[in-house]
Amino acid sequence: MSELTRSIRRGAVGLGLFAMVTAGVVGVTHSLTAGRIHDNRLASQYQALGQVMPAELHDNGLLDGAVTLPGAEALGQPGPFTAWRARREGQVSAVILPVVAPNGYSGDIALLVGIAADGTLTGVRVLSHRETPGLGDKIEARKADWIEQFNGLSLNNPPTGEWAVRPDGGTFDTFTGATITPRAVVGAVRRSLEYFAANRAMLLDRAEGDTSP
Repeated sequence: MSELTRSIRRGAVGLGLFAMVTAGVVGVTHSLTAGRIHDNRLASQYQALGQVMPAELHDNGLLDGAVTLPGAEALGQPGPFTAWRARREGQVSAVILPVVAPNGYSGDIALLVGIAADGTLTGVRVLSHRETPGLGDKIEARKADWIEQFNGLSLNNPPTGEWAVRPDGGTFDTFTGATITPRAVVGAVRRSLEYFAANRAMLLDRAEGDTSP
């Protein structure tokens, strides 16, 4: 066997061993970190849910209240999606809906909208967006308190015709130099309330016609 052939074989064996070791290291690293990553994701998700759902409205774990709902165009959800039911003493007291506003200045704005059984908003938070830093990003709770103004409002408070930003004749403020972003969020929240009103029994897991709070 020529020296060249032996050299090629040694190189191939070396590469093979290197690949096996690398795969093993990756596998071990994944097994050691997968659980931590999963726990961190759950913690982050639970934190977001808790920001739109006051603790006094539920005695269940919000993540345990996950439910799959059919697609809803009003919420920007074309296919089945996950929502969450808050329960108190076994009865659904509120829901948290994931909502997508497709008409932001730079694309989709993903929201969480909490709605109590009586139709009032318990909170709204922005999960993700690509709006302009310093302008449209004021929809984030950590950047400004603008998003807090939805707390306690309902489909009739303000009246339906006033569920819009001020430049459109509504009651909600915009940001200097940024109207499209708050307009998209206000519209998405309004549609969430309309969806809730039209699907209240399903969302609250109650019989049709049950209007109890």
